Amino acid sequence: MKRENQIQIAFRKLVKNKLATCCFILILIELIFILFAPLFTEYDPTTMDTSIRLSPGFWNSAKCIPGHWLGTDELGRDLWSRILYGGRISLSAGIIFGTFFGMLAGYYKKLDNIIMRIMDILFTFPGILLALLIVAMLGVNVVNATIAISIWSIPSFARMIRGRVLQIKEEEYITAIRSLGASDGWILTKHVLKNALPTIIVIATMRMANSILSIATLSYLGLGVPQPTPEWGGMISSAKQYMYDAPYLIIIPGIAIILTVICFNILGDKLRDILDPSLKD
Repeated sequence: MKRENQIQIAFRKLVKNKLATCCFILILIELIFILFAPLFTEYDPTTMDTSIRLSPGFWNSAKCIPGHWLGTDELGRDLWSRILYGGRISLSAGIIFGTFFGMLAGYYKKLDNIIMRIMDILFTFPGILLALLIVAMLGVNVVNATIAISIWSIPSFARMIRGRVLQIKEEEYITAIRSLGASDGWILTKHVLKNALPTIIVIATMRMANSILSIATLSYLGLGVPQPTPEWGGMISSAKQYMYDAPYLIIIPGIAIILTVICFNILGDKLRDILDPSLKD
C-alpha cells in the first residue's frame, strides 16, 4: 500500500473520533497562532508599560485597556502576546536523539549493550531531578533548559524505537535487501526509519505533553526560561505574588498548559491505536 493511502486511511479513522478530531483542531489552531504570532498581536511580549500594569481583560470592560483583551501583567506587558510567544519553546531534540540512538541499538548488536546500559543509567535518575542537575551544571537559559528536557526524553525514545527496529530488521525483505549489497546506511534511512515512523509519531505526540509540563516546571522553579522571555510556567511563577489581586495572570497560562497537555495526550492515544496497534499492550 502506498504511503499516501496509509495517511489518508489514518486521517479518515482519526476524524471518526469526535474527541480526537476536536483535539487535533485545537492543536492546529494553537500552532497557527504560535507560529504566526506577529500576525495576531501588535505588542512585543517583553515591552513594559507600568502605567497600565495589572489591567484586567475583556471580563472587566470598565477597566480593560483597548487592545489588551487578556489584560496586562505586573510590569504592564500584554498577556495575550506573552501567551502566544511563550508557546514557541521547542523540545524536538529529545525526539531526534532518542530515535537516533534507538535505531543504532536495535540494528547493531555490538552497540546495543553499550547504548542500552547508558540509557539504563539515565533511567535511574528521576526525570525532573536529572533536568535540574543538567541545568545547574550548564546554567539557566532557553538552550540549556531544552537540552535538559531532551536528555531526559532520550532514554524512553531510544528504548521504544530499539524494540521496533529489532522487529523490522528481522523481516524477510530486509534480509533480501542486505543480500543485494545495500549498505547499512541505506537500509536504516530508506527502510527501517520509514517503517518505524508510525511508532516515532505516536511516541513523539504522547511525549510532547510531558515535555510541555517539564519545561513549565523548570521555568516555574526558576531554572528554565529566564525572564523576560515569555514561557507559560515562568509566567505562573512570576504571578504568584499577585494571585489574589490578579488571579488571571495564573489562570490564563494555566489553562493554556492544561488544554495543550490534554489535547496532546488524547491525540497521541488515538494515533497509537491507528498507526501502531501493537503499542496498546
